[in-house]
Amino acid sequence: MKKIPVDCPCCEAKLKVAKLVCDSCETEVVGKFSLPVLMQLTVEEQEFVLNFLIHSGSLKEMANQMGKSYPTVRNILDDLIQKMKALMNKNSVGRNRNI
Repeated sequence: MKKIPVDCPCCEAKLKVAKLVCDSCETEVVGKFSLPVLMQLTVEEQEFVLNFLIHSGSLKEMANQMGKSYPTVRNILDDLIQKMKALMNKNSVGRNRNI
């Protein structure tokens, strides 16, 4: 199965899911659905989060694996946390607007 694209190939804006299909009964759900926060991250950022979890949150182990210094890995994590908070705020604003 192909990886889901998250950015528009023409203008690079974030894509929204428009249709979901059940493989079992072929039911289709159509609408505009936001991607979950983790799917809105770049592939590299998703891999960082996955490695963070696999290493039980040990930045020291991640720094060794990535061949980078601890402060560099800490800065990457801090930047990623800020990005995720911004995405979460953006998503919650959109939901509140629809209520």
